[in-house]
Amino acid sequence: MAFGLQDATSDGDTEVMNEINMTPLVDVMLVLLIIFIITVPVMKHAVNVELPTATSQPQSAKPETIQLSVDAQGGYFLNQNAVAANDLPSVLLAEATKDPQPELHIRGDKAVRYEYVAQAMGAAQQAGLRKIGFITEPKP
Repeated sequence: MAFGLQDATSDGDTEVMNEINMTPLVDVMLVLLIIFIITVPVMKHAVNVELPTATSQPQSAKPETIQLSVDAQGGYFLNQNAVAANDLPSVLLAEATKDPQPELHIRGDKAVRYEYVAQAMGAAQQAGLRKIGFITEPKP
């Protein structure tokens, strides 16, 4: 380490050297300086990108939400109104053409087969709905 014992003098006393050896510290500092000299020009090269500007104005029109419920037998209900499985794609297509496009929230019964929920998601995707979410209930 940097502290050590000096050579024994003629009278036999040994004293602790209380000076720090600066040579390793200078070596480390020179290595760090060389690393910084090499890496700083590399960090200066950047790609110019035009970033979009944002406004702090609140969004004027909030999109509405559509609730699609699937009961245990596979029946579809759009906003509490019964919809036949054959009519579901056309109803969702009419909803997808609105501006702003509404969000679709799918509420599936615990006992429903996944097939019916997957058919509803497929019909929503084909209709062009981009925002689909699922509604669940938390465990008590």
